Amino acid sequence: MSFYQTLHTSTAPARERMLAAPVIAACRNGQIDRDIYLAFLTQAYYHVRHTIPLLMATGARLGQDYEWVRGAIAEYIAEEYGHQEWILNDIAACGGDAESVRRGQPGQPIELMVAFLYDQVQRGNPMGFFGMVHVLEGTSVAIALTVAEQLKNGLGLPAEAMSYLSSHGTLDQEHLKFFESLMNKVEDPADQQAIIHASNMVYRLYGDMLHDLLEAQP
Repeated sequence: MSFYQTLHTSTAPARERMLAAPVIAACRNGQIDRDIYLAFLTQAYYHVRHTIPLLMATGARLGQDYEWVRGAIAEYIAEEYGHQEWILNDIAACGGDAESVRRGQPGQPIELMVAFLYDQVQRGNPMGFFGMVHVLEGTSVAIALTVAEQLKNGLGLPAEAMSYLSSHGTLDQEHLKFFESLMNKVEDPADQQAIIHASNMVYRLYGDMLHDLLEAQP
């Protein structure tokens, strides 16, 4: 079994819990409103704005034997740079206060998720960062395009209000193939365990954020 397959299998329970968040079913059934969508975009902004700093920190912490990983990180940086601004643009297109979100603070699950990732990079094994990549890119491919279409139909939102979801659902299909190839080159058992551990943690915390989206509504 390849490491990518091992990673997918080892994180299945955490992934299923995340995908069981009521908001995902609500999106697919056209049962969410603009406020819930804005709440999701807000929390997305608070983790996406850390993607590039985390990529840079990961690259800086890797030794010379990981130059093959650093090259992949450079590609990720080129692809991901500025995506947090896409989210703010979507918020504004929905009538939300993008500048207030920019100056605001994340909910507890996303704050803990980001802190965990920085800790893994700086204090633990920086390869653990790819656990987040596994979760977020896989989630985008699994649900983003479906959710974007339902939002367009159910809420009547313009295309410019869904650039983050629509673009990531498409982009991450290619990213996932690249990620699978990269993960299958990871041979160190310590690196593999760090990636599995981080993936399970991110599934849990990102899932907590998704579960909270409907629970916070009156």
